[in-house]
Amino acid sequence: MPFPPDPNTPSRLALQLGYAGLIPFILLPALLWIVRAELQAWVALALTSYAALIASFLGGIHWGMQSGDNSQTSTHSRSSQDRVRLLWGITPSLIAWVALLMPSYAGLPLLAALLVACYVVDRQTYPSAGWSAWLPMRQRLTAVATLSCLVGAGAV
Repeated sequence: MPFPPDPNTPSRLALQLGYAGLIPFILLPALLWIVRAELQAWVALALTSYAALIASFLGGIHWGMQSGDNSQTSTHSRSSQDRVRLLWGITPSLIAWVALLMPSYAGLPLLAALLVACYVVDRQTYPSAGWSAWLPMRQRLTAVATLSCLVGAGAV
């Protein structure tokens, strides 16, 4: 009988859902370049909103990471790590909210930068949680999402 799957490694379903999540990031910027002018603002808002939701999700992972961490580190380093995870966990949501309030030509580049920042933070924090196996997928998803935000910003 095979061993149970490693919970720290993305399952096939997680990979499929992650890559399926790129569909709006691919379709919406393409639509921005081909739709009539009167629909462009709606499509730009759809792309901006989706990118903001994804950034918020990426921040929320850190709250889950913090709540699931039962490591036996010292109280001082543990409280410092808790604080950093919790503060970072809300940061993408706050920045994404600001990006949503901006015109798409400015909000989309901000979201692109935020998605990259989320990946940079994840590269530093995932290994300590035993989640290094998720980083290759995260890198590919971030690259496509970031490029999509920049292409979308160029179309509006």
